[in-house]
Amino acid sequence: MPSSTLSADIKVKHRSYFKDKKSDVDYFENWVSQLEKNNGRTYERHTVATSLGETHVWGFNTQHDYPDTLVIFPGARTTSLIWDFDRGLDNLNHPMKIYMVETNGLPNLSEGNTPEIHSLEYGCWATEVLNGLNIETAYVAGASFGGLICMKLGLLSPERIKAAFLLNPGCLQPFSLRLKNLYYNLLPILRPNETNVLTFLEQAVFCKPNHQLSPTAEKMLVDYEVFALTRYKDNTQKPYYMDRQLAQFTVDTFLLEGDQDLLFPHQKSIDNARKHMKSLKQVVVFPKVGHGIETYDKALNFIGKTIQKS
Repeated sequence: MPSSTLSADIKVKHRSYFKDKKSDVDYFENWVSQLEKNNGRTYERHTVATSLGETHVWGFNTQHDYPDTLVIFPGARTTSLIWDFDRGLDNLNHPMKIYMVETNGLPNLSEGNTPEIHSLEYGCWATEVLNGLNIETAYVAGASFGGLICMKLGLLSPERIKAAFLLNPGCLQPFSLRLKNLYYNLLPILRPNETNVLTFLEQAVFCKPNHQLSPTAEKMLVDYEVFALTRYKDNTQKPYYMDRQLAQFTVDTFLLEGDQDLLFPHQKSIDNARKHMKSLKQVVVFPKVGHGIETYDKALNFIGKTIQKS
């Protein structure tokens, strides 16, 4: 698909979309309502006009006069609301404004336009999101694909970030081509049903019994993934190893890794981060934790404590 210009700085590389926008958005809205009911809270809604079209952002505590702000970017084929399964945000244990950005091009309420992933244009988009939310500076956190977004933002607008938390990021090495990883990742893509999605989650995303969701939250995640796989045409480029670009990142960075991450094995990510990133402040490895580290209580504990001490 040829690129088309939305602004002087960002060009649309690909477009992803729901196959039946009205019914699919209705399904997603009902899913959000169920999550709100389960968690006993309602998420604020913010819509930001960006060069990639509208970007939807979920807010929590943003009306309070807290001094600290955390901006969250989700992983590929997810919604940022996954961070709050089982009221996960409570595990931060530190009162602050929280914005959960729905990255354009993922199965969510944001428009599906995406830029060339190897460029800095996602950083330009993320800067536009901060501007639209009237956020001058913030802590940022990104899981998997979201870690790459944090890096792009930091390369383009380092002055906007107080510190970055990268959770099993998808930018410190190529996607693992180990047969076990390929099998469990391709299984739900080739045959998207509840059984295969659950198998993928159990083998690659979580590490039961240490790292798991409640049965209710797990069912919601399975439902969302089946929905995303069957109802969303995903043309978004996948994360890549940023290699020497990492050395240009000057923002204080905390790397959080699960030692059971099949998608991006933790030791290789750590080695590459230490090799290239002069601004790396700390590496924390959580035993018996899979790729979905953003749902792990101790990882969120660490983020909250670190921000509180800053």
